[in-house]
Amino acid sequence: MKLDKKMLLVGVIGLVVGALIILGERFITYKPERQPHYHANFAVYINGQKEQFKDIFYYINAENACSATAKHKMTPYERAHMHNSVNDVVHVEDEAVTWGQFFQNIGWVVDPKIMRTPDQVFLADAQNKITFIINGEQTDKVINSLIGDKDKLLVDFGATDNQTLQKEFQMIASTAGKYDGSKDSGSCGSASQEKNSWNDRLKHMF
Repeated sequence: MKLDKKMLLVGVIGLVVGALIILGERFITYKPERQPHYHANFAVYINGQKEQFKDIFYYINAENACSATAKHKMTPYERAHMHNSVNDVVHVEDEAVTWGQFFQNIGWVVDPKIMRTPDQVFLADAQNKITFIINGEQTDKVINSLIGDKDKLLVDFGATDNQTLQKEFQMIASTAGKYDGSKDSGSCGSASQEKNSWNDRLKHMF
């Protein structure tokens, strides 16, 4: 009888230790499901002049875009925007965001026949054309092209020759990777994810 009790005790202790090991491993190895957040670079030239996007309009919505609630419906502007007055970086915070959606968010329309800014309209004609170059490849389907991590986009309007187009593309910043690797105060998802990580780890244990 004493032997049976001893074996039972050893078995119970083994089960408890085993369970603690499994739960501890689940706690340590937990990886939170993170909202997409990556960056791309771009530049726009109109008749040889690089657009500077100086108006605060381009950034003010992003600074106030995120709700204090951890779970909220993401607005179009939150999905893709610029902020902190950095005029050559797109911040993407959702799946399947296109370049057309980004430009729409900042009040622009761009396609092979028309470029419309908040206060001007440019129409392609026999002399002036609208050119798009994504990652070194010319395309006319930029509107529906998904923004990829570290992408580079050139948008050009004017009677621009190919050599100049290539120079403009080469001058686009390559800072998207830097933003990928740094904490972004304007992110709509990162703060709440960090805040809830310990609770999420505990929930994941069971």
